[in-house]
Amino acid sequence: MRGELELLSSFASEVRSAGFNRVVLLGMGGSCLGPEVLRRTCGNASGYPELSVLDSTLPAWIEAVDEVIDPAKTLFLVSSKSGSTIESNTLYSYFWERVSKVVGEEAAGGNFVAITDTGTGLESLAGNKGFRRAFLNSPEVGGRYSVLSYFGMVPAALIGLDLSVLLGRAEAMQNACTVVNAAENAGARLGAVMATMALEGRDKLTLITSPALAGFGLWVEQMLAESLGKSGKGIIPVAGEPALSREHYSEDRLIVYLRLNDDDNARTDALVAELAFDHPTVQLELTDRFDLCAEFYRWEFATAVAGHILGVHPFDQPNVQGAKDKTDLVLGQFEATGALPQVGAADSAGQLVSLVTPGDYIAILAYLPNTPEVTLALESFRKKLTEKCGVPTTAGFGPRYLHSTGQLHKGGPGSGVYLQLTGDHPADLAIPGRSYTFGTLADAQSTGDLQALQALGRRTARVHLGDQPASGIQRLESLL
Repeated sequence: MRGELELLSSFASEVRSAGFNRVVLLGMGGSCLGPEVLRRTCGNASGYPELSVLDSTLPAWIEAVDEVIDPAKTLFLVSSKSGSTIESNTLYSYFWERVSKVVGEEAAGGNFVAITDTGTGLESLAGNKGFRRAFLNSPEVGGRYSVLSYFGMVPAALIGLDLSVLLGRAEAMQNACTVVNAAENAGARLGAVMATMALEGRDKLTLITSPALAGFGLWVEQMLAESLGKSGKGIIPVAGEPALSREHYSEDRLIVYLRLNDDDNARTDALVAELAFDHPTVQLELTDRFDLCAEFYRWEFATAVAGHILGVHPFDQPNVQGAKDKTDLVLGQFEATGALPQVGAADSAGQLVSLVTPGDYIAILAYLPNTPEVTLALESFRKKLTEKCGVPTTAGFGPRYLHSTGQLHKGGPGSGVYLQLTGDHPADLAIPGRSYTFGTLADAQSTGDLQALQALGRRTARVHLGDQPASGIQRLESLL
C-alpha cells in the first residue's frame, strides 16, 4: 500500500471534488469490519465524507442508512473478496436502483466503486456498469487479513485519515514481529500466550479495551474465531462484555487489555487490576488511535502463530460455507412453496440456560435491528446471563456474525450454547431482480444458520421477539 498512497490520496480528492458527502460501504465480514473499527475509533476528518458501513440484510438496518443519505451525493463501495457474496450483491442491486431513479441509469455508475479480488464477477460488473473505479486486491490476501490492503485503506482514505501514518505504525509493528527470539517478538509472544493458555483450559480470551477502542472487538472476534475455530479446537473471543464484579469471571479466561493512553481509563484500569489477581493478563499499550494499524498487524501475526501451536490452519474457514448452503436451500424452498421451513428448537431462554455447564459459553445470535435500545437491552441481558450461569457470553448481530464467529460456532469446540433472537420486519424492502424480500433473506439466513448448528448437535434455542425487540429482550431478562 505504500506505493498506492498517491493514487489513494488523488482518488479521495476526486470524490470530494465530485460533491459526495457520504460513503456507504456494502460488504460483509473481512471486507468491512476493519473499516468499521477505523470509522468508530477515528471518525472522518473535517471536510471529508462520513462513512456508513452496511453489513446486514435486515430491512430496518438498510432503511436506517437509506433515510440519512442523498443517493445522488453518496458514493457506494461494493466490497467483496469473492465478488459473489449474497449480501453485497443484493445491497448493490437495491442502491443501484435508488441511485438510477435520481441520476439516471447512464450516470449511476459514477456513484459506485468496487473493491474485490482480480478476476471476480464484481470486477466484470464494475466494467459493464461503468463504476467510477475498481480497486483490485491480491487474491493471496485473505478477507479477515485484508484491513491493511485496499479493503481497509480505500475507505480510510475517503474519510480523510492519514494513510502514511497508519501504514507507518503497521510497518513498525511488522518490524517488531521479525525478531527471532519469540519472547521479544511482539506478535509471536501474544500468539504463544493465547494458544498456550487455550491448551491449559483458558480458551475464553476476554478482550477489555479503553472506551475509545470499544469497536476493536468486532475485528478481533472475526480474526480469532474464523482463523482458529475449527477441527473441534479454538479460542473463544469474548468482546464487548459488560463489566462484572470479580467473582463472576470464570476460571477459563485469559484477559487481554488494549489500553489507549490519555483515554478515560480509570474504571477500566481498576477492573483489569482486580481481575489480574485471578487471571493471566496481557496489557497492550497504544500511544494514540493511529496505533490501531499496529494492532491490526500484531493480531494477524499472533493469530498465525497461535494456529501453528493449536494445530489448525489459520487461513481457511471450512465451516462458513455450510450456513450459506443451508440458506440457499431455505430460499429454494421459499421460491417453490412461498413459505420458509419451520425449525424445531427450544423456545425459551430458560430451557437453554438449564443446559449450560462449567466451561461453556453462551452465544446470543441477534437477528434484530442494531438500535441503541436493542444494544442496551442486550448488554443488560448478557450481564444477567453471566451472573446466573457463571460462564462468559458473546453477542453478535446476524447475519454479520455468520462471516465472523459463525466459523467458530460450527467448527470449534462443542462448548457453545446458542440463543437465536429474531423479530418481525414491519417495513420490508423488495430486492430488485429477486423473488424474495430482504426480510425473507434475513429470515432464511437465520433459519439456515440454526439448521447448520442443529445438524452438528449444538445446543440451540430460538426466541421470536415480535415487533418490539428491546422490550422482548427485557422480558427474557426478567424471566431469568
